[in-house]
Amino acid sequence: MRYLVGILSTLSVLTACTNSGNTDPLLTKEPYDKLSDSINQAPNDAELYYKRGTLLFQNNELHYAQSDLQKAWSLAPTEEHALSLTTLLANKHSDSAINFLQMALQKLPQSVALEVGLARGYQQKGDFQKALTQCDQVLTKHPNSIDALLLKAELQKDLKQDAEALKTLEQAYHLAPFDSELVHSLAFAYAESKNSKVLDLSDSLITADIKGMHAEPYYFKGLYFVNIGNKAEALKQLNAAIQHDYYFLDAYMEKGQLYYNNKQYTEALKTFQLATTISPTFADAYYWLGKTKETMGNKAEAKLDYQRAFGLDKSLTEAKQAADKL
Repeated sequence: MRYLVGILSTLSVLTACTNSGNTDPLLTKEPYDKLSDSINQAPNDAELYYKRGTLLFQNNELHYAQSDLQKAWSLAPTEEHALSLTTLLANKHSDSAINFLQMALQKLPQSVALEVGLARGYQQKGDFQKALTQCDQVLTKHPNSIDALLLKAELQKDLKQDAEALKTLEQAYHLAPFDSELVHSLAFAYAESKNSKVLDLSDSLITADIKGMHAEPYYFKGLYFVNIGNKAEALKQLNAAIQHDYYFLDAYMEKGQLYYNNKQYTEALKTFQLATTISPTFADAYYWLGKTKETMGNKAEAKLDYQRAFGLDKSLTEAKQAADKL
């Protein structure tokens, strides 16, 4: 009964949103006016509603966007329309997205993208086990779905199943060895698990990078050497990453923490300061800047950096706690 009530609630909201019409003052102004005129002339053209809804979504007019995307879906229930509406609903409430996806899959039961989207909905809600079960159901029917495998690896990490996550990434890599996002995820997982396979994988990326533009392979190697305690080689690789990409913030953070943990506080301070110069809104850099200053005895400035870090990222609760202690 609870499931049915959720479905009906979602339907009621979506139906109510489709009644805004095309005479609303917002829709008669640029950049929506021409599409609104076209909709008035062809009120059953799903693509016109979809185009206007997408534009409204891009401009953060969520109420109007939801109305148009729902109208497009009702006129033409396609995978593209469903995914766009799901993205919008997920921004508002994960339950709404989940309820809609469950309905959409009744119309498009063969859509792998919608099935994976449902798993992502459960993940966003924090129900990792249910999301993992959904992924496994997808993979039973579509064992070569890279999206499902990547999400499964994410969920296994969420559930602290690191070894299983690594196996899942390896399985995906064998299916798509040239997928850069996948290769980077696998290399990072190798580095985090102190698996020396990261070295050969990173070297293959360096060899393939003819123009020498990518910093990631050096970063992965640096992270591996940090984790196995080879500080000198770690610093060498992290510096190489920065040389290949001056703006590669992850390398600065890893380098700064390496200095900090080695009690080289002056070098750590310089590294974190440079990171905040490169990205003045990077909360983690301010947190570590504060941590370094506090260790060096500069508590007044440390507190300001902690407060700045929390101001930039409210999820960084350790920064607030550190500031409160000072």
